[in-house]
This record gives sequence, C-alpha cells and structure tokens, in this order.
Amino acid sequence: MSNFYKPHRHINWNYGGSNWRLSRSKIDLFIECPRCFYIDNKLGTARPKGFPMNLNTAVDTLLKKEFDFYRAKKQPHPLMEKFDVDAIPLEHSKMDVWRDNFKGVDFYHEPTGMTICGAVDDLWVNKRGEVYVVDYKSTSKEEKVTLDADWQIGYKRQMEIYQWLLRKNDFNVSPIGYFVYANGKTDVDAFNAKIEFDIDVIPYEEQGLFNEDILFKIKETLDGNELPPAGHDCDYCAHFNARSKIDNESEPVIDIN
Repeated sequence: MSNFYKPHRHINWNYGGSNWRLSRSKIDLFIECPRCFYIDNKLGTARPKGFPMNLNTAVDTLLKKEFDFYRAKKQPHPLMEKFDVDAIPLEHSKMDVWRDNFKGVDFYHEPTGMTICGAVDDLWVNKRGEVYVVDYKSTSKEEKVTLDADWQIGYKRQMEIYQWLLRKNDFNVSPIGYFVYANGKTDVDAFNAKIEFDIDVIPYEEQGLFNEDILFKIKETLDGNELPPAGHDCDYCAHFNARSKIDNESEPVIDIN
C-alpha cells in the first residue's frame, strides 16, 4: 500500500467516536456522493486523496502573512483599498484556532448532536462591526478569474458554511464575502525562478447554497445501517463499478444510475 494513502483510521475518528466532527469538506463529500461519505465516516475507509497542491498552500501561507502584517497595524491591506473594500483584517484572539485545519470555527448542533466545523482563511471587519468571510484561491489561467464556472459552486457553499458557523458563534456576519483570487501569470518574458500573480478581490453574496436541512439528512444517513446510493457523478464509484465487472462478473457492483 502507498505511504500516501492510509484508508483505515482509528475508530475514535469515525462517526460516533470521541474525535469525530462534521467538517465543511465532509459536508461537500456527502453532497457529491452519499455512499463515499458513508463508507468514509461510518465505516472508516477514506477515499484516496489527490496529491497535495503545495503551490496553492504556499500562496495561502504568504497571503496570510501579508494580511497579518496589516492586521497587527489595524490598517487595510492595499488590495482592500484597490477593490474598494471598506474594512480591515479582523483581530481576534482565536484567529489562529479558526484558521487551523484540525480545529477551525466550530458549533455544536444540538438537534443532531453533531459538531460542525470549518477552517477559514481570513476574516475582515468593517466600521459597522460586520464580519466578512474571506477565502483565498489560486489558479493559473489566461482569462480573468471569475466565480461563474459550475464547479465553483463548492467554493460558494464553502463560504456559506463558514458564514453560518460564525453566526452560530454570535458574530454579526455580512451576507457578502470575498474571494482573494491569485492568478499565476504565464505571459511574462522569463521565469527567473519566480511566479508572478494577478490578484483580484471578488465579492460574493449568499445564495442559500447551505442550510441546516442538509445536517438532518447527513444525520439520518449516518444512523442508517445500509449503504446509501452513489452520487451520479462520482468517479470513484464509477471506477469501482467498472473494476468489479472486470474482476468478477458474479460479484455485486455499485449501481450508480
């Protein structure tokens, strides 16, 4: 087995275990494929993960350092001024906790008995005390970055989950959030051992892509004893289905239709 793929976790990290929490990414997995979600969180076998996107992580880290510099000075970052965002980076004693992937902003949802969590990239605050959720994204494409692609609905839902979590923690959260989008330039004359970026600050207004109803569906699925249906667009289940047919025609296969 690959050193990078460790599918079986300790039972304490499965649903019902002392360490299990419902993260933002797990909510996305449920929406994408309830079957993969169930196998992962209830049965304890995780999906294979993609390779880590180290360049994206580096961009996130550098952006956080930049905004932290202005946070300490209680001043707006030049990008905020450039894109007419009347705010400054929020200074709060829990900022490092909220940005930690293993901690994040959390809330105990009493009706389901689940703790929901998610790690934010940044928070800004305006003069009225409204908090803006901010998410850093990076890419490299010739055209100007937007939020118009169908696949970016996951980005938007991600932001709305963070907004919901912060409201549950009694923050006055604006329905407007911002994506700080870094776009690696490929039209420069030479590499010179560095990548240059165009950076846009793109506003996003809540569209109701997340609400608490999904939490009750997730709870019902996890408390069940049968595998839920696979997602129609789940590549992992489609591969398993095809592989099962090849390996042994007599074995049952996943019906993804």
